[in-house]
Amino acid sequence: MQKLSRRSFLERTSSVAAGLLVGAGLQSANASGPNLQFPTSPRERLAVASWPFRAYIESPTNRWARDPKLPGMDLKDFAAMVKKEFNLPNIEPLGQHFRSTEPAYLAELRQAVEKAGSHVVDIPTGGPGSFYDPDKAKRQAVVERAKKWVDVAVAVGSPSLRMNLEGYRHTKPDFDLTAESLKQLAESGGEKNVLINLENDDLFNEDAFFIVRVVRKVNHPYLHALPDFCNSMLSGNPQFCYDALKAMFPLAYNISHMKDSETGDGGKVYTVDVARCFEIAKAAGYKGYFSMEWEGKGEPYAGTRRLIEESLKNLAG
Repeated sequence: MQKLSRRSFLERTSSVAAGLLVGAGLQSANASGPNLQFPTSPRERLAVASWPFRAYIESPTNRWARDPKLPGMDLKDFAAMVKKEFNLPNIEPLGQHFRSTEPAYLAELRQAVEKAGSHVVDIPTGGPGSFYDPDKAKRQAVVERAKKWVDVAVAVGSPSLRMNLEGYRHTKPDFDLTAESLKQLAESGGEKNVLINLENDDLFNEDAFFIVRVVRKVNHPYLHALPDFCNSMLSGNPQFCYDALKAMFPLAYNISHMKDSETGDGGKVYTVDVARCFEIAKAAGYKGYFSMEWEGKGEPYAGTRRLIEESLKNLAG
């Protein structure tokens, strides 16, 4: 199967339609901000993202990444697989891996996660459309679609969402319009106790330092940064990558993506000093989760095991 990058995948899929009825399952919002209680055990601070296992996931919005030669897996089975294969209690399911966002399916998914003794710690999602589209009506439509994912997070018990900052016709991201849109989304998340996280997932639309500026501009307790260990290394400049992490981790709250490598254009593999990344997180006082998001050549099971071993070693120190 041809390798498909995360950015290409997200550009070729759209957000799952979500027309949810939100009722008694809502978490109580904290007017002063989120107050999550994080585990201190190294193993309990780790999660596994579904993105590395995209070739296995059966979902209408995962058709570009699904490899029919591999055994299929519904997202409902992912938590049990993670518990069995990796003995970890937390998952980070990608929005495009949800087979449906209808209430019945979300209830089944939540029940399956709880039955596995697991928890959803974040849902990465985004698109279609840009938070800085110059057309106000289109921009507002993007915000409203994102708000529906807040309801999805509530339904499955996730404390947060990771929202992509999708681009607009290859133009430079508009700082003021992005901040204006995300303020609305953060306010919606705050009403339902769901954090909104922004990841350094793309060097152009989601530059780490742009994200830092936006989070500081919005200045809302439910809008935070999501530092990815290796995405900024795609710049080819190691110092830029580590400086990006140093800027983002003080603004992170509950979720970070741990990876030791990333594959760029032409199949070039970039690597990071994992110990240095963990040191940056520790120096910033970060107490949240580290989600294993293996990237590289080969199947994801062995790669994920390696990331877990590296994480446990660094967190034990």
